[in-house]
Amino acid sequence: MVYKPSFSRKLFVVMNALVLTFITVIGIVPFIHLLAVSLSSNTAAMAGEVKLLPIGFTLDAYVYLGHKVEFMRSLRVSLERVVLGTAINMFLVFITAYPLAKETEKFRSRTVYVWFFAITIFLGGGLIPTYMIVKSTGLINTIWALILPGALNVWNMIMMLNFFRGIPKEMEEAATIDGASHWTLLWKIYLPVSLPAIATIGLFTIIGHWNSWFDGILYMNSPDKYPLQTYLSTLITAMNAQMQSVNVEQLKQLENLSEKTLRTAQIFMGALPILMVYPFVQRYFIKGMTVGSVKE
Repeated sequence: MVYKPSFSRKLFVVMNALVLTFITVIGIVPFIHLLAVSLSSNTAAMAGEVKLLPIGFTLDAYVYLGHKVEFMRSLRVSLERVVLGTAINMFLVFITAYPLAKETEKFRSRTVYVWFFAITIFLGGGLIPTYMIVKSTGLINTIWALILPGALNVWNMIMMLNFFRGIPKEMEEAATIDGASHWTLLWKIYLPVSLPAIATIGLFTIIGHWNSWFDGILYMNSPDKYPLQTYLSTLITAMNAQMQSVNVEQLKQLENLSEKTLRTAQIFMGALPILMVYPFVQRYFIKGMTVGSVKE
């Protein structure tokens, strides 16, 4: 039997495509404009003539950034933060969600622990107590001050917990009969079948670490240890002062540049690494977005 969609179905598909295309264009256009401005000449950028295509094409802004020590140093700090922070966060999420996904018959205090973690979502310690703890533990001005305070994201842990509860119990029972311990179950049964959840939660974690800027200002006493987003934030607010304090050699390099082209180039470079992550996790992401939404 050949399926013939009704008129209302065709209308829905067309409208759906138009709306999604419109939303996609709205999301992409700002990045195209940023890229066009960063690749344009100083005169065109400052005159506001650049829209979606570069005018007076030049790579001077990116060449200047490649030799800018502060930018490259902040980029290195951000990459270090993302790698360490994501690894620690995923490990803690994984080993915390596993026991909490068990039935109450197997883990009698499970409900108590689940509520303990759930309460922390609504009741936080606050900015000042958190700062005092970080300072008293000697983490100030270290990379660990950016990683450890948020090392276990409870939202992510609950998502992983719900995913674990959707895994067929027969797999665990079969492995247990063969003598598998909890560590074996966790790493050889649960981990391989949890790739959609790991990809989704990992992406959320990477974006969170990459975009975070306020904790850099809060916990870092030296600008040399700022992550990239903190550096960009301070740069945008102090760009004029920095442009006025450059030496003669830097003035020669800035001859064809402007505050606007430099700023857009740095913002685009700051967003580029995280944009490059999406294609690699896209095939898991759609399935992972439904984590915990379907129950038996």
